[in-house]
Amino acid sequence: MRKVILNLALSLDNLIEGPNGEYDWCFNDQDYGLTDFFKRIDAIFFGRKSYELVLRNNDGYFDSKKWYVFSTTLNEAKDKNTTLISKNVAATVNKIKNESGKDIWLFGGAGLVTTFINEGLVDELQLSVHPILLGIGKPLFQNISKRIKLELIDSKVYNSCLVQLFYNVLK
Repeated sequence: MRKVILNLALSLDNLIEGPNGEYDWCFNDQDYGLTDFFKRIDAIFFGRKSYELVLRNNDGYFDSKKWYVFSTTLNEAKDKNTTLISKNVAATVNKIKNESGKDIWLFGGAGLVTTFINEGLVDELQLSVHPILLGIGKPLFQNISKRIKLELIDSKVYNSCLVQLFYNVLK
């Protein structure tokens, strides 16, 4: 069975974007394991805002992957490589997880992450904790409905002081 992997950057104070949606604080001075991660996945789950952000800023990096967008406000996907999902989230995700293929990247945003965590759809967390306190912005984990136990499977510290934490979600 394919895994759904939440892989994203956050500040030390659990924020994924600043107060105006900015993410200019994210390090991009080295690979931080993304090349190896991209070999492991063949699909990406987006929320609407993250999808639109990637469409605006796409440099081709994501093009070889199958895209799924979870939205109740979009009427159609904006490109042919994207499947729009607007209802039956848990059933649809479980169906996709049972299809053949590689693992799936849960790209975001925060509302989609909350839904996936509360529905028990996330299998692994890969969190890149940046050495910065943003103070205000959008938190990653919000409105989680129950306690979720995690098992640390790896950690990496980079010379930039970025720390990556890898967890299995215990079910």
